[in-house]
Amino acid sequence: MRSAKSSLRNSFFSWLSNNKNVNETPIEVRLAEIRAAMLASLGSCGDQQFPHLERRLRYASDIQGLWYARSDLMLAVSASQGEAQARAHIAAITALFGSLQPGGGHSRPSPLSLQ
Repeated sequence: MRSAKSSLRNSFFSWLSNNKNVNETPIEVRLAEIRAAMLASLGSCGDQQFPHLERRLRYASDIQGLWYARSDLMLAVSASQGEAQARAHIAAITALFGSLQPGGGHSRPSPLSLQ
């Protein structure tokens, strides 16, 4: 009975706490950070100019979905803010992915053998 009281108390206080990411894994936290950066790079009128891209970014379920949305984001940002700004945004967003890039995003460690 004692453990039931403490778990109820802990769950109640965790519900009241400001830390909402307690149960999220580090990958989910990184995914949320990358998503926020991508949505921020669209700007304040991104949902009006590019609603399909905004939905794609907002509802991407995994890291690959966001990784492959970078090209569409580059087109959208370059159309609204210019290519130089778009390259800067995409470079910063690509750096956020770090080691979470899909396998095709890394360079080959050795050349292909032609045997």
